[in-house]
Amino acid sequence: MTEIRCRKPEALEGEPEGESRCVASEEEEEEERRRSRRDEDDQDETNRVQPSKQKSAAASFLQYLLRMFFGFLAAVACGMLYAGHLSGYHDRKFWFSTRQELEREISFQGGSGLYYHYYKRMLAAPSFDRGFYELMVDNRTISGQTINAVESLFLYPELITSFIYRITNSQESVEPIYFYIGTVFGLQAVCVTALFVCSWVMSGTCVAGMLAVAWFVINRQDTSKVDQGIPLRENWALPYFSCQVAALTGFLSNNISSASEMFCYLTMSATTFTFLLLWEHGHYVLFVQALCLFLLDSFDLVPHRKTADINKVYLSCLFLTYLFQFQNSSLLSSPLLSLLIGSVLTRYFQRKMKMGPLVARVMKLFLHFHLVFTSGITFSYLIKKLFPVSNGDFTLKFLEVKLGLNMTTDFVTNFLLCQDGLRASGQDLFLRLTQTSVLPFYVLVLTVCLLSTVQTVFRRLSGQPMNTSVRLEDGRIGEQPVVIYHVFHTLFFGFLTLLFDGMKYLWTPYVCMFTAFGVCSPDLWMTVFRWLKLKSIHPVVLSLILSTAVPTIIGFSLWREFYPRVLAELADLQEFYDPDMVELISWIRSQVPMAAVFAGSPLLLGTIKLCSGSVVTSLPIYSDVTLLKRTEDTYQVYAMRSAEEVYKRLTAQKTNYVIVEESICNDIQLKKGCRVKDLLDISNRHVVHDRSQMYSFSKHGRFCQEIKMNYSPYTNYFTRVFWNRSYHVYKVNSVISFQY
Repeated sequence: MTEIRCRKPEALEGEPEGESRCVASEEEEEEERRRSRRDEDDQDETNRVQPSKQKSAAASFLQYLLRMFFGFLAAVACGMLYAGHLSGYHDRKFWFSTRQELEREISFQGGSGLYYHYYKRMLAAPSFDRGFYELMVDNRTISGQTINAVESLFLYPELITSFIYRITNSQESVEPIYFYIGTVFGLQAVCVTALFVCSWVMSGTCVAGMLAVAWFVINRQDTSKVDQGIPLRENWALPYFSCQVAALTGFLSNNISSASEMFCYLTMSATTFTFLLLWEHGHYVLFVQALCLFLLDSFDLVPHRKTADINKVYLSCLFLTYLFQFQNSSLLSSPLLSLLIGSVLTRYFQRKMKMGPLVARVMKLFLHFHLVFTSGITFSYLIKKLFPVSNGDFTLKFLEVKLGLNMTTDFVTNFLLCQDGLRASGQDLFLRLTQTSVLPFYVLVLTVCLLSTVQTVFRRLSGQPMNTSVRLEDGRIGEQPVVIYHVFHTLFFGFLTLLFDGMKYLWTPYVCMFTAFGVCSPDLWMTVFRWLKLKSIHPVVLSLILSTAVPTIIGFSLWREFYPRVLAELADLQEFYDPDMVELISWIRSQVPMAAVFAGSPLLLGTIKLCSGSVVTSLPIYSDVTLLKRTEDTYQVYAMRSAEEVYKRLTAQKTNYVIVEESICNDIQLKKGCRVKDLLDISNRHVVHDRSQMYSFSKHGRFCQEIKMNYSPYTNYFTRVFWNRSYHVYKVNSVISFQY
């Protein structure tokens, strides 16, 4: 029996009051007992629920690990299959495995074999250090000049590949040329894997990655330059750019752990540096990317901390590349560095830009843009004054002519404008993308994401805070920073593709990736349904259904139509063989001294340098104005010049042999504006076009045609020593013999 105790008050006014206090104390004790029993029951319930929660968390973690494992396994498998396809297609196209070494080297088209020549030189050197030193003081490439070939030609891919080939003792198991092209094909596999991961991270499903890879492979003509020349710098650098974009995508994502964010940050830093180191135009590409991130930060679409960290990556990588590229002054005057400096300075002086009402924010934003670009242009101008850049003024003049702001008769400018990569994109590109169904879906995805992004920008300017936890039910795909970045990315590179056809290799892969993400993302369909205010069917359910059904239908149609074509590429036995080139190179190897200097077209000289090692007057490097001027002097053999004028120009370059190509001399293209001889006639003022009429002002015939007549004065200066259907080789006489 429980004892009931009552506290007796100091002053009792009556017995009933004491009794009531005893009753209240008894009720409190009873309530305390019930509360204790309830706490014990809750504790028992908690003890029973906690193991079930732990089991659920363990199951979720295991499911996450399995999903990541199979996702990365699918990504790597896609990359390896693509590399195997490239290897098989390359062997079928050139009969590579059955050719001799000379014929294999000639298969490097477009002058790209020049880079492989330096790879061979590195392997032929007695040691890696000795080979590296010889490339830094190279006097065996361009006549009369000693160049740093590593700096001028960006030869780090050949240095790294030859170093790996040496230290792994691969010479015992694989031929050098197979190791070289195998490395390039492996990088293409990395590129495909990075696109897979990027689309997968954005959409949350591996189906998007597979669809992106399928579109990439089907549109290989417009997504990769491997078919045009394996050793080209783009084939080495762009896979690292793909990895950088994939890491940047993960870094910008909202729902990411600190460990994953650090991994993405380190990956982005390493790939950015490698990309800058391997390609001379890398800093221009990163400038466009930095411009996208600058807009994201200006509109308050991404946390400022992340953009500041990315800017640190850019600055540190530019500094390291500047050191590794032997203090290359073009990096100091690059637009990327100017944009970063302008952004940092403006941010320091304009701290309250993102405060105030809508009108005030818009005015501050315009002021911000003005200050950033003004300070960036000023910084670039000062740098060019302190560190003169030879190509700086020429680049501005080229852009003026390209954009139609000016006209010129300069051969170098017009010659560059006629290069395929610098021409405007034709309708064929968009027709091919439409036939593979990627362009129509890209327009749909881009339209939805762009409109949603505009809504997000308006909300930010109106003062609404950033929402980092967007749900599927919200239907706001434009609230995701990674989506906004890729919208700007594809828009900017798409605009550049309209101007320069060569930019399609930076735009088309991300069109495939971005489109695959869009059709596989429930957020995109949910955004559309929110705009349409769909009520008959639950929008969340319908968006989930469409995000699965649409890519399934697209994948099936692509497999049905294009899979047989991809297999047919491997089954079709092609043949690339140039007997005239083989005959020319064989003659040079057997009949011409190693110290002889050859003059000719840049593409031909690149092949001659690779196969014979002879000294040449120019190289197929179109970013060096000095080499382009030397090319113009060599091309005078196709102009209406006298024998004496051509002789003086060739001897000034210490030329011993000049090669005249029939394909250039007798070029009969219907579009005459880009023929070499037409460009020379305009530059030399030998031909003037006026009102659809052509007037000639030269008293000499075309040199390449007149010299074949074998009469004086041409025989006084030149002696034909070799000819076939495609090439005529003339020796430049060291002693002029006047024969009549």
